[in-house]
Formats: sequence, structure tokens, C-alpha cells
Amino acid sequence: MLSRKHKLLALKFISLFSVVRGYNIPIIVLAQYLSAIFILAPEKRALSILLDFDLFIIVFVSSLTIASGYIINNFYDSKKDLINRPNKSMLDRLVSQKTKLYVYFTLNFIVALLAIIVSWRAFLYFSVYIFLIWYYSHRIKKYPIIGNLTAALLAVLPFFAILLYYKNFYEVIFGHAIFLFLLLLIREMIKDLENIKGDLANDYKTIPIVYGEEISKKIITFLTISTVIPVYVLIEIFDVGYMDIYFYSCLIILIFFLLYLWKSNTKEQYVLLHNVLKFLIVAGVFCIVLINPSVLWHGEKLLRSF
Repeated sequence: MLSRKHKLLALKFISLFSVVRGYNIPIIVLAQYLSAIFILAPEKRALSILLDFDLFIIVFVSSLTIASGYIINNFYDSKKDLINRPNKSMLDRLVSQKTKLYVYFTLNFIVALLAIIVSWRAFLYFSVYIFLIWYYSHRIKKYPIIGNLTAALLAVLPFFAILLYYKNFYEVIFGHAIFLFLLLLIREMIKDLENIKGDLANDYKTIPIVYGEEISKKIITFLTISTVIPVYVLIEIFDVGYMDIYFYSCLIILIFFLLYLWKSNTKEQYVLLHNVLKFLIVAGVFCIVLINPSVLWHGEKLLRSF
């Protein structure tokens, strides 16, 4: 049996894991590696990418930066989350605000130290990224439109770190990035509808608060329809292999998403829509392998040869 002290320590660890959203970070790591193998550097062997030490540092540093971003965002949103996410908020509060800041600055120090090992460009990139996350959490997120755009951009930036590392600027990459950016932007706007009570109580000027829920739904509808453009470009102009199955499926799901959006008016309904978007984003990560599934077959043969 664990002592009371050990139980409290375990709860605090779980609380910190909740604050940094540790369940999201492995997905982001997987997405970065799959993007490198199948999209950003398809001419390289998968094994050489997996064994690239500098790439490992960039992915690891990205993970630490994202974790620190979740911490500072949680720090500023603590009052709002008491209203919007009371159960999660009570768990998160097991770790004091002082401890959160200590972990935040420690993670950022490690990020700076590791990034400089790769290059001064990586150091500069992640320094700017850390500043943008802080400024977004501190000020920008309270304002309509620019807050949503910044949140979606910050979510995409870890992939641009890999892009800059490989210096690969093919148009197909931006097609994927635009589609992901639109999904993330739609998700941010759904979150605003979902969190109206907490945002209103804490003087956040989000789109549904400033312009109303109907205007917010119209903007979401426009953005959702706009996803057709990058999907068309990726499928008809570029070669995305079997990943076109994923994109066609997305369009079908997004049609039902819009139909349900206009019937929604409660927090529970908006949470469901939010989860649909999260499913599409996570599914997109795993479906990257459909671009060239033979890489997996060759990898399996290689492992058997050892």
C-alpha cells in the first residue's frame, strides 16, 4: 500500500501530466516523424531519418516547447477553466501556480540549451516560438479572429521546424499545411462556442461573444467549405498515394459536421463537434503512411534481416 505522501506525489504527477497534456505529445512526435519520412524527405531512407540525431533533438525540443506552452496557457486560463472544465481544473490545481512556472522556465531553459546544439537557427526559431506561445497565452487569445489564427498557427509551427531542417519547400507540403491549418482553425472556433461561459466571465473577446453565435457558425461554415481547395490540389495535382481515401472521408465527415453544427446550441453538442475535429486531425497523422505504404513493408523486411 502506498503511503499518503506517495499517493499525493502520484496525484501531483498525474496533475502535471494533465497540465502538459502528455497524451497529446506522443501524437505530435509521431506526426513529425511521419511527416519527415513520407512528406518532407521522401527521398531519404526511413531508417536514416529515424537515426538522425539532430532531427531527434528538434523533435524532442518541439515536444518540450509544446509542453511548456500548455503549462503557461494553463497558468493564464486557470480562472476560466474553473467554469469551462471544472473536473480537469480541480485535477490541474493539485500543482501550485508557482510549481507550474518553475517547470515552465526549466523546460524553456532545456529547449534553448538543446536547440543551440543543433544550430543557431534552431535556437532562434524555438526562442521566437516560445515567445509567441507566451504572448498568445498572455494577451492575444483574448481577442477575436487574431486569437484563433494565432492558435492555429502555433499548432502548425512544430512541423515547420522539420521543414526548415530539411530545407524542403515543395508546394505539396504547403497543401498539407493549409489543410491542417484550416482544421485547427475550425477547432479553435468550435472551442470558442464551447467555452462561452468561461470566456464571458473572464472578459475574453471571442467571436461568438463579440459578434454572436450565428456569425461564428457562418465563419466556421466558410472555413469548412474552404477545405475543399487544399484537398482538390493535393488529390488532383499532387501524388498523395492512398491518402486520398483519408481526404475524401474527411470531406464526407465535414458535411455531416456542418449539418450538426447548425443544430447545435449546447456545450455538450459543441464538445462532440470538437471531438470530431480532433479525430480527423489524429486520423490524419496515422494516414500519412498511406502516401507510400511500401515504406512499412521495406521496414519490416529490414527488421527481419537483423
